[in-house]
Amino acid sequence: YPFPCICSPGTPGVGKTTLGKELASRAGLSYINVGDLAKEGELYEGFDEEYDCPILDEDRVIDELEDKMSEGGVIVDYHGCDFFPERWFHIVFVLRTENSFLYDRLESRGYTGKKLQDNIQCEIFQTLYEEAVLSYKKEIVHQLPSNTPEDLERNLDQIMQWIEQWMKDNN
Repeated sequence: YPFPCICSPGTPGVGKTTLGKELASRAGLSYINVGDLAKEGELYEGFDEEYDCPILDEDRVIDELEDKMSEGGVIVDYHGCDFFPERWFHIVFVLRTENSFLYDRLESRGYTGKKLQDNIQCEIFQTLYEEAVLSYKKEIVHQLPSNTPEDLERNLDQIMQWIEQWMKDNN
């Protein structure tokens, strides 16, 4: 791999897409939003009535991404990460947002009722961080606060430093 592969999981609304796109442009990496990829390729296996959203076909997503991931230099943005092959990622940055910020962000996206409550719960219980720790070596999983524009800048700087160090060590 000339460039590392990075996974950025987290509850909807924590800022994964903003971070991922900006990081890709600063570091010259490809950015893949799995939600968009699934939509474009219709990589679904049904519809969830309760949450009013399609159900991802994880195997087809993996098939779709395999070649790209083996080239390296990819940032993958999706709320979960536990179904991706462990070998894909050199590092996992889980974004975390305080509930008051998250609530406003999700509400402004039109989330209501159970969907809103469950995503807030998911963040309170660190569900996606726990999943990441169980799915990857603990030392490659990092949590980053994602509440303010200052946090975003700090996170970008920190990840850029990590990428530069990784490239020194691996090339």
